[in-house]
Amino acid sequence: MSKAIKVKKGVDINLVGKSESKTTEADFSPVVALKPDDFPGVVPKLMVKEGDEVKAGSPLFYDKKRENILFTSPVSGEVVEVKRGAKRKILEVRVLADKETRYADVGTINTGSREGVIEAMLKLGVWPFMKQRPYGIIANPEDKPKAIYITAFNSAPLAADLSYTLKDELEHFQTGIDSIKKLTDGKVNLGLRAGDSTFDQIAGVDKYYFSGPHPAGNVGVQIHHIEPINKGDIVWTLNAADVALIGRSLKEGKFRAERTLALAGAKVNESRYVKTILGAQINSIIGEGVDLSDTRLISGDVLTGAQVDKEGHLGFFDTCVSAIPEGDSKKFFLTDGWLSPGFSTFSMSRAFPSWLLPNKKYNLDTNLNGEERAFVVTGEMEKVFPFDIYPMQLIKSIMVNDIDAMEKLGIYEVIPEDFALCEVVCTSKVNIQSVVQQGLEDLRKEFA
Repeated sequence: MSKAIKVKKGVDINLVGKSESKTTEADFSPVVALKPDDFPGVVPKLMVKEGDEVKAGSPLFYDKKRENILFTSPVSGEVVEVKRGAKRKILEVRVLADKETRYADVGTINTGSREGVIEAMLKLGVWPFMKQRPYGIIANPEDKPKAIYITAFNSAPLAADLSYTLKDELEHFQTGIDSIKKLTDGKVNLGLRAGDSTFDQIAGVDKYYFSGPHPAGNVGVQIHHIEPINKGDIVWTLNAADVALIGRSLKEGKFRAERTLALAGAKVNESRYVKTILGAQINSIIGEGVDLSDTRLISGDVLTGAQVDKEGHLGFFDTCVSAIPEGDSKKFFLTDGWLSPGFSTFSMSRAFPSWLLPNKKYNLDTNLNGEERAFVVTGEMEKVFPFDIYPMQLIKSIMVNDIDAMEKLGIYEVIPEDFALCEVVCTSKVNIQSVVQQGLEDLRKEFA
């Protein structure tokens, strides 16, 4: 079945530097890394030490709380460093990559049953792509979800066009769907952009076509408009790019960690798509094509991604690398400051004349234009938050750790990315996504 759904609340932020529809190969990444912080709720336990030889698909660490969930190396080579932080927390496991990738033998792959699919995904190391709502953590293989939701487009600024990146991966995408649908007795729901015909031939899913501004592409928004989550419900979620990767890995019986991502932003000389590998060094992706002066490099999109330097590594789930102005230079108040005409200023209100130019592309930087201040009710968040939830009240309940209020106000339906636009329009400059993440962690610990 298919259904058209219009998302009315939200906003599209048109930024300079969207990727053009052409693809190049990334430079060879001499070092590849997995970062446990990419996986909320995971307590990593090392399975290797520095100097060990590994193959692509060899386990590097596992979740101490769920020992069957393995995190495997995207490449073959030598473990050169286990980077640690405070209290010896594992920050990265780095592998010096071979020029030619050798793959680990995971044995027989049998996807004829639910148990076989789960076993194969766990052995290959592709299970961590499967996320769970509530909490936004890696799904528990022992659970049986009410339904599985897959989003096939990303509406965030400068995000990758999945219809373009997956146009040659539809066979693997279908293989992934055929396996994934065995994991639930419920439906597999595929969220598509209205008018997109790329996935018309995909079978075994219920298709929903979403129109409207960002965050229409967020899987949480799609779940809310299809069948909202109630307390006690468990659903699993996936990104379409990850479904194709899972399908290819299951078909070939080895962990195929290749990724086509968008290299975008105002500081990119030639915005395009790049073929790379999970955990690759950022400098191998950007090459010489990014102006690094006064630049913020982001693994992910500009609203939810993580700041990295050129020696950093691509996040496990990221399908975009963004490069935008840092914005830490002084601005003349008559041309760029508070007395400027405002034609280049993005605003949700009509305080600036830029609202008369609905198709204008903005060259925005990371400057907050102020500091954190009193968290007051303005009504701005409700304009960009397409859930039947009171965002301001929910955030305040998290700040005071009122678990009863959190539950009543709908925290089970959301994860931090759903509040990214709320963070943009928040006049109090509160880091809302961090607040929501902390609330989810507190809730999970309370009921663990």
